[in-house]
Amino acid sequence: MTARGTVRVDGRTLSYDDVAAVARDGARVALAEEVLPRLERERAVVEDAVDRQVPTYGLTTGLGSRSSFALPRAELERFSVRTVRGRANAVGDPLPVPVVRAALLARVSGLAGGGSGVGPQVVRLLVDLLNARVHPVIPEVGSIGASDLCQMAHAGLVVLGEGRAEYGGEVLDGATALRRAGLTPVRLGPKDGLVLCGASPLAAGAGALALHETAAVLSLAQTVTALTYEGFRANTSPLDPRVLALRPAPGQARAARELLALLDGGELGDPRRARRVQDPVSLRCSAQVHGSAYAALDFATAALGPELNGCGDNPVVLAGDEEGAGTGGTTDPDLGSDPDLGSGAIVSSGNFHTPALALALDTLALALAQTAAVSGERMRRLLDPAVSGLPANLSPYGPERSGFAPLAKTAQALVTEVRMLAVPVSVDPRHGADAVEDDSTNASLGARRLSTLLGRVRQLLAVEAVVAAQAVDLAAPSALGRGPAALHRAVRALVPPLDDDRPCGVDVEAVDREIMDSDDVRRALGALAGGTS
Repeated sequence: MTARGTVRVDGRTLSYDDVAAVARDGARVALAEEVLPRLERERAVVEDAVDRQVPTYGLTTGLGSRSSFALPRAELERFSVRTVRGRANAVGDPLPVPVVRAALLARVSGLAGGGSGVGPQVVRLLVDLLNARVHPVIPEVGSIGASDLCQMAHAGLVVLGEGRAEYGGEVLDGATALRRAGLTPVRLGPKDGLVLCGASPLAAGAGALALHETAAVLSLAQTVTALTYEGFRANTSPLDPRVLALRPAPGQARAARELLALLDGGELGDPRRARRVQDPVSLRCSAQVHGSAYAALDFATAALGPELNGCGDNPVVLAGDEEGAGTGGTTDPDLGSDPDLGSGAIVSSGNFHTPALALALDTLALALAQTAAVSGERMRRLLDPAVSGLPANLSPYGPERSGFAPLAKTAQALVTEVRMLAVPVSVDPRHGADAVEDDSTNASLGARRLSTLLGRVRQLLAVEAVVAAQAVDLAAPSALGRGPAALHRAVRALVPPLDDDRPCGVDVEAVDREIMDSDDVRRALGALAGGTS
């Protein structure tokens, strides 16, 4: 991103932070200077194939089970339009605007990197839609992960001046939305309709937003855990780097290092100040659990990169060698290209298939479920005087009041929802067009459910934070670590200590809204852990 709040798209370097900047924060989008010449070279290969009537899937033939049917030259532009109209079959509530923006940006990036053969005017209009804040209305259900065809076709309708779009807070027909924004529909050429529907930009875009949020939620989990450590007077010897080096499991050293940085300035940095020789697993093994979540996030980040910066089209267009290009190459008759296309080729591709991304998103969901489970258990240990050494249910009146005991049910309900949402979706039975499209990944669903799952984890961390703040008040340590102290102050600025029984759900929601979902608070707490969230 430039200093002026513009994300420069070159098809090589888009990150999930860039996607969040455009989707959530409204940053503008600009194409790198090399993009349009790249697209023009590839478009020349497409036009040459059309002129020579080279049999090419989705260009001069039908799609799916109709791929053996040749299309007359005069039908190719109309076929592009029909491809979009015939696939706009998604249903359900409209996707949130940030998800739509993320998907459009992911598609722009995938096209900018080359390989699709799309007309440059299509990419220009997609960029214009983002910058003018014209957002196609895309229903939430319709992708099985074999490209996001039935959903992205709704964006394609707006490119045609059809469908529906949100502009200026109103949902309008596509033509009106474009006109009010000062934009003009695009006339589709051969292959353009397939490109508008193709690849998996919804899975990539929604996945990018989910990964961006996961990074923030894991940082919050670390700070909330540190606050619980303070209230419990936990033993920090399991965080000793010498101990962890004896079994260097992925991510655990980072998690432990951050926890110790958060606890710096308090008493717990010295394990001799601990109240117990050995704590429950939910506290003792926080670094292992959070470390595995960091490892899952790293895995997902690696799987997401090619989807944000790669060509997910079928077929792909190779326009010859280009320095630094991932899709450069020359004609290879063994790949089914036509030697008469000179230095270019149009080649059948499986690049639309996203099993690595789907598996990574499932893995991340499972890792977040583990994170949620230990959060719920830490909260329960604080309520138990036998292990916490604090009054029962953290009520200053002891057992004659309910204290936070009823809130434990809410915590368990949140853990249950997270566990349900973490069920893998990449192994579900799948089918497509007859015997041709016989596998899919559900990557888009895998990304979409993460949004709900992360919201539940955030609420659960808010529960733990409210309870841990009370534990700190009752334990009254002489000094808190920098991270727990900052979080405790933030909680107490919103929620008073629990005296007599009162409704606590509103307290949890306030902490979730004003702390867990606050970018400013996240950045401040992340800095104390040595991170950037």
